[in-house]
Amino acid sequence: MMKLVLVKKTLIFMMFILALPVNAVFSSELIFTAPPRESAQAGNKIYQPVAKYLSQLLNRKVTYKHPGNWFNYQSKMRKDKYDIIFDGPHFTSWRIAHLKYDVLVKLPSELQFMVVTDANNFVIDSGKDVTGKRFCGISPPNLSSLSFLATFNNPMLQPRVIGIKGSMQDVYNAFEKEKCSAAVLRNVFYEKKLPRDKRDKLKIIFKSPEMPNQAISVSSRLSQKEKSKITNALLEGAGKKSLNGIVKRFSGAAMRPFVRTNNVEYKGYNKYLEGVIFGW
Repeated sequence: MMKLVLVKKTLIFMMFILALPVNAVFSSELIFTAPPRESAQAGNKIYQPVAKYLSQLLNRKVTYKHPGNWFNYQSKMRKDKYDIIFDGPHFTSWRIAHLKYDVLVKLPSELQFMVVTDANNFVIDSGKDVTGKRFCGISPPNLSSLSFLATFNNPMLQPRVIGIKGSMQDVYNAFEKEKCSAAVLRNVFYEKKLPRDKRDKLKIIFKSPEMPNQAISVSSRLSQKEKSKITNALLEGAGKKSLNGIVKRFSGAAMRPFVRTNNVEYKGYNKYLEGVIFGW
């Protein structure tokens, strides 16, 4: 008799759960984050409008949390502690492959990086010539440096990264001050920001493949309906406007808005983490 009562209660509970709206079943708080490239204060200014908009859109609390530092960011990511993330294609690809994430929207245009050295440097004529030497770049896990390090199959032959904090301009400034033999720069910086007279003094010794740009991806804790809703909403109106801080930060005056994307476009770029950084 007792067993029969328990079975009935279980069936009633299951029917109640199935009758609830999707948002009621997926009612837990969602954590939105991005790499700690900015201070917590700056990050809040850029990303909080997105979290606020998504909270209203999904009728679920979405909280932006600054990761504090790169160690925490990578550690919590691998433990699947985040739900909505804006970051580079190598991280996005890794989560798709290992945590069943889905990528929804991305910044337009492709990412590509190049390594340069002095035009008069006759010792270094190709990327492989940097073996055993130092190059300036934003410290890994930044994709610019990883894209170059990935070309060295033997970790013992990898050149040493002189980690630079800041922007591509800071990387170039360190190279110009002869802190390294070469520098890894984004192609857009080289072509559009670096004056012609400075470019004439350089030679390009390596170019990375073109890669999809930074994107927003989400965990399996969001329903498929919620994923579609976010994708469509962020491409127009108030949703598009909520992304203005990110767009301005990463595309400047051009203000090129996010575009739709998919998992296939990001397949394979996890190799820049798994093949280069220990622990991935």
